[in-house]
Amino acid sequence: MKNFLVSGAALLALPLSAWAQGPVSGTVTDVRTGTALPGATVYLDGAASAATDAAGSFSISAVPAGVHELRITFVGYEPLVRQVQGQQAAQQLNSTLRPGGVLTGEALVTASRANDRTATAYTNLGKEDLAKRNFGQDLPYLLDQTPSVVVNSDAGAGVGYTDIRIRGTSNTGINMTINGVPLNDAESHGSFLVNLPDLASSVSSLQVQRGVGTSQNGGAAFGASINISTLDSRPEAYGETQNSVGSFNTWKNNVQFGTGLLNGHFTVDGRLSRISTDGYMNRAASDLKSYYFAAGYQAKNTLLKFITFSGREKSYQAWNGVPEPALTGNQTLLQNYIANGELSEADAERVRQEGRRYSYYTYDNQTDNYQQNHYQLHLSQGLGDDWNIGAALHLTRGFGYYESYRARRKFADYGLQNAIIGGDTLTRTNLIDRKWLDNYFYGGTFALNYQPKQNDKLQATLGGAWNRFENDHYGEIIWAQYAANLAPRQRFYFNEARKTDYNGYARATWQALPKLGVYGDVQVRHIEYTIDGVEDEQNDVTTRASYTFFNPKAGATFTLAEGQQLYASFAVGQREPVRADFTDRPAGDQSAKAERLEDFEGGYRLTRTDLSLLGPRTAVRFEANGFYMNYRNQLVATGQLNDVGTPLRTNVARSYRRGVELTAFISADDKISLSSTLTLSRNRILNYRDVTYDADYNPVVGEARTSTISYSPNTVSAHTLEGQPLKGLRLALLYKTVSRQYLDNSENIARSIKPYQVLDFRVRYSIKPQFVKEIELGLLVNNVLNREYVANGYTYSYLGASGGLDTFNWYFPQATRNFLASVGVKF
Repeated sequence: MKNFLVSGAALLALPLSAWAQGPVSGTVTDVRTGTALPGATVYLDGAASAATDAAGSFSISAVPAGVHELRITFVGYEPLVRQVQGQQAAQQLNSTLRPGGVLTGEALVTASRANDRTATAYTNLGKEDLAKRNFGQDLPYLLDQTPSVVVNSDAGAGVGYTDIRIRGTSNTGINMTINGVPLNDAESHGSFLVNLPDLASSVSSLQVQRGVGTSQNGGAAFGASINISTLDSRPEAYGETQNSVGSFNTWKNNVQFGTGLLNGHFTVDGRLSRISTDGYMNRAASDLKSYYFAAGYQAKNTLLKFITFSGREKSYQAWNGVPEPALTGNQTLLQNYIANGELSEADAERVRQEGRRYSYYTYDNQTDNYQQNHYQLHLSQGLGDDWNIGAALHLTRGFGYYESYRARRKFADYGLQNAIIGGDTLTRTNLIDRKWLDNYFYGGTFALNYQPKQNDKLQATLGGAWNRFENDHYGEIIWAQYAANLAPRQRFYFNEARKTDYNGYARATWQALPKLGVYGDVQVRHIEYTIDGVEDEQNDVTTRASYTFFNPKAGATFTLAEGQQLYASFAVGQREPVRADFTDRPAGDQSAKAERLEDFEGGYRLTRTDLSLLGPRTAVRFEANGFYMNYRNQLVATGQLNDVGTPLRTNVARSYRRGVELTAFISADDKISLSSTLTLSRNRILNYRDVTYDADYNPVVGEARTSTISYSPNTVSAHTLEGQPLKGLRLALLYKTVSRQYLDNSENIARSIKPYQVLDFRVRYSIKPQFVKEIELGLLVNNVLNREYVANGYTYSYLGASGGLDTFNWYFPQATRNFLASVGVKF
């Protein structure tokens, strides 16, 4: 089909009381540059009534008669207050905001965010953008319509363990921060959002940067970064509840509250959430709970805020996926899985019965159990008219285990003696073990910002962080069918990991000429990483690694005309290997190398909010971004997984990703909007040698050739058509396409994920009765066309029972047609 090229978020219009006389709309821009400010909040008489979209436009569909106060706020800008007179005719109010004003607490967040001066590719989403997408699915699914994004779910329906890839890079290469504090696990580099269910309900703003982007705290951005803020404070008291129910016995319930501004200085906000589901896959249930609490003090030049949030998850293990015969029904292939010991006869019979919803595990408590508690203390302090500083102390406490039933395990592998029953000596037993993580992550971050009010030609930031991670890995036996010397909760392995990470960066933008701006950014990052002890197979995983990285960045922007800009940038990103790159190799093998990325970005932006193409208020945004990401020693997935579902990786000397991202957005009078994104890319490894294994598991190395990087589709598109046929009623169609993805780097079509297309439908209807502020009803129908598709998988091959090379593919099927319905009430 023909792709429309579009990006951004649809206009938000919250209708007021039924006796209103006329609509008010307008735009919000930066007074210095004229650029749009998406995500600004518009208050009418103290009540949040609209938010600006990607083009900086807002609309209030009806304003009561009389004089009213219109207040506009945006992070890092002085609030603007003006009067508006309710009248029959439509009114257009265009407003400009100045930097500065009362600190909002986001000095740390804005220090890491990109803008039109930093010459990088990014997407901003505000609270309202996320809210209309949020029916209880994990945060990656709320970002599915943003450029170059591919998402997947182990359980198949977007709740539980989910993953996101941007430009083909998994979340281990996506830097995630919450309020400027790193979220990525220090060892695996992954961000496990299953540990923070319903986080989106507490997010005030979010930015996705693609490529290396600006300097961030935490791990390097090797494909993108996701910068999350929960620091917003609402000036009026509120109470809300959101409730969803849907397919696969999925439930979401939350309660949110806030005191508003008390005595002009104090705020308290909170949230309690619960999400549960049986999952699309059999035996793939999740039970997720979370809370969020924030208490703050603010004055004109000071904001002090304590934030704590936590998540606890219990999820049945679905990370094995399903064997290929479960999808195809190929009985000959199924017999090959049996002949090679990949499946038992009992497993194969369940494959025949359960089909694509097959689950490998049958033990009733084969579950993952984890809790993560976050504590943050933020200070934002104004230092005169032109300077401010943001600083934070943080602590993350994580602990939990996954429990597994193990059949016919050797006593010796667990440090146990052989059991003697009668006159027989038993060397194996069935048992249940738990593998634990027990960790602390703590440190501090800061950002000193120079933002002059009078002369805005130069803006600068000096920032950095010091972080420490301590993690104990150990296993316990909680039951054995036979055992001679088993103590309660006996440990069979233990290792401890310690990692220290500190960095400093300096960044500045300078408007050298009226139309020419330049940007520079340098970062120095140092890492010390040690592991001592043994892993579950009694292999020594002692590791000593130290790295120092210097990461420069530079760019330039050129204004062609009003609302039109050219930009180009160059950035270097480097990062250390993850834990599995050390522990899943032979003892003492520390050959995994650090990765280096040289990222070239360039493009064109057009933003206009004053056109009359499809009506008196037509807003248009278009961006074409080209990228060339040149890697040295990139660690790419081999297609195989370790015993906890983590992809195994190998260094490749030279590789690259290059392509173009096209995004556009058009909206007509808040009645209809169309947004689209299209990414076309080429992702290649140079001189790649495919490695397989013979019957004795000895490696067999193939000839060198150029090949496609695993899990990197050449084409990704997303399209949203949204309309408002009636007051308060919004309908949307969401269409997603992803081209073929290879499970390993062999570019073998027999080891790949087929292209897929998914159509979703969303409807939201809001009313404002007299007894509450608002009631909103919502319906999300996923996979309307009922397609059977998979979005993730893994593979491995060896010389098998057939005498030739046997390949074993495992996939993660996604749910067929399903729905989520919601009811939201605001008090």
